[in-house]
Amino acid sequence: MVIVGNALVSEDIFERKFACQIGKCKGICCVEGDVGAPLESAEITEIESQLPGIRPFMSPEGLDLLDHGGFHETDEDGEPVTRCQESGECVFVVYTAQGVASCAIEQAHAQSQSSFRKPISCHLYPIRAKKYGAYTAMNYHNWDICSDACQAGTEGNIAVHEFLKDALIRKMGPEWYQELCEVYAAWKPRF
Repeated sequence: MVIVGNALVSEDIFERKFACQIGKCKGICCVEGDVGAPLESAEITEIESQLPGIRPFMSPEGLDLLDHGGFHETDEDGEPVTRCQESGECVFVVYTAQGVASCAIEQAHAQSQSSFRKPISCHLYPIRAKKYGAYTAMNYHNWDICSDACQAGTEGNIAVHEFLKDALIRKMGPEWYQELCEVYAAWKPRF
C-alpha cells in the first residue's frame, strides 16, 4: 500500500492495466456478483431525491422491485447496497438494443433528468474504496469478467488510475489525483 493524502492505495492500481470494454463484457458487472453496488449514505438520500427523473429510464422489472421494497438494502456486513432482481441485475439495470447492461441513473443523468451521475462504487470500478477510520483504502478488484478490459489496458498501456481519472477526482478531488499521479511517476520505474 502507498499512502496518498488520506488514502491507502494498493500498488495494483499503479501496476495493473485496464480499459473497460463494455461492448465485449456487455456490462455483466451490473448483473453478476454477491450483492448490489455499494452505496454511500449520502448517495441513498441523493438517489431518493432524484427518483422522479430516474424512474422513466428504469425497466419494468426494476420499477417493480423499486415499488415493492425500494432500491437499497443492507448486505451481510451491514453496508448499504443496491437491491438486485432475482436474475441478478441491479435494480437500475436496463439493456441497450445491443444487449449491453446499462444504468438507468446514468441514462437519466445524460438526459439532464438527474443531477446524480451513478453510485461512486460503480464509477470507480474496478477500484473498491472502503473507509477505515481517517483513511480510505483503495484496492483493485480482480474479476475474470474484466479480462478484455485488462488486455485492452495492457495493449494501450493504461494504468487503472489513469483509466479512472474522472471517478478518482469525483471521489477524492483534483489535488488528491494530482498527488496520486506524482506518486505514480516516482513509483513507475519500479515495474
